[in-house]
Amino acid sequence: MNNVGFAEQITVYKSQIENYLEQHLATANIDEPTLKAAMHYSLLLGGKRLRPFLVYATGEIFNADPNSLNVVAAALESIHSYSLIHDDLPAMDDDDLRRGQLTCHKKYNDAVAILAGDTLQTFAFQMLSGPELSSVTPERQLQLIHLISQASIDMCAGQSIDLIETDANTDLLPEIKLTNLQHMHKLKTGALIKASVLAGALCGKVSEQELNYLEQYADAIGLAFQVWDDVLDIVSDTETLGKPQGSDLEANKSTYPALLGLEQAKLKAKNLVDEAVQALQQLPYNTSVLQQLALYIIERDH
Repeated sequence: MNNVGFAEQITVYKSQIENYLEQHLATANIDEPTLKAAMHYSLLLGGKRLRPFLVYATGEIFNADPNSLNVVAAALESIHSYSLIHDDLPAMDDDDLRRGQLTCHKKYNDAVAILAGDTLQTFAFQMLSGPELSSVTPERQLQLIHLISQASIDMCAGQSIDLIETDANTDLLPEIKLTNLQHMHKLKTGALIKASVLAGALCGKVSEQELNYLEQYADAIGLAFQVWDDVLDIVSDTETLGKPQGSDLEANKSTYPALLGLEQAKLKAKNLVDEAVQALQQLPYNTSVLQQLALYIIERDH
């Protein structure tokens, strides 16, 4: 697939998930208008929709039912949005901007933002446990719920590690700091990305060996995504990022450029993308969309 085709595919998937989220949230039984408005504000604020993209692209390789992919993609994006709302709170990263707009707690207030995040997480599992996933077996539906709930737990554990280690005065050797950083990002960012890849495949007919290759791919792109985010925090600007540039540096966070240097961090991201592509090449399918997505991760500017 050429770059133009890939760009069009991003637009198609983005439109698909946003239309589904819009319709599903509109009919959701949430009997308090401010809470529902805050959920809508954060969920439909924009963004790359990387996780839904991975669900759709992987699921289509394994001939998954399109509506099942909508449900799983919507659930994962709801969990991702809840995590962003909470990450931005004063008690966490204390950010004023998200996707170029006011963060949820700045648009509303801290209490509404906390409740919007809580409800989005529950909303995700309501979708996953509902009748919309009728095209998969009950056993597979439970497997999807277990996979995504574990990813959500891992994401929270990663955020907890990040908060504990930010500004901590440690005398650890650089290689130990790097190992700890990689572990934190595998949880905080990588877990939900990996769940998106595997969940899309689980909606279709996928073997255990194929899942292993997909897991290798997902682990590599999940870490590459975070390494490149660390790079962008230095080389990009606030308008392009949609959030304050240099916020990681200002918060004294441990990052890949801080531990490796900027050029070595860029090289690490490239090597991870190479690993991801190699894993996909073990699959007997057309995986060009997933390969293009891996390359896109280190070509994006926000």
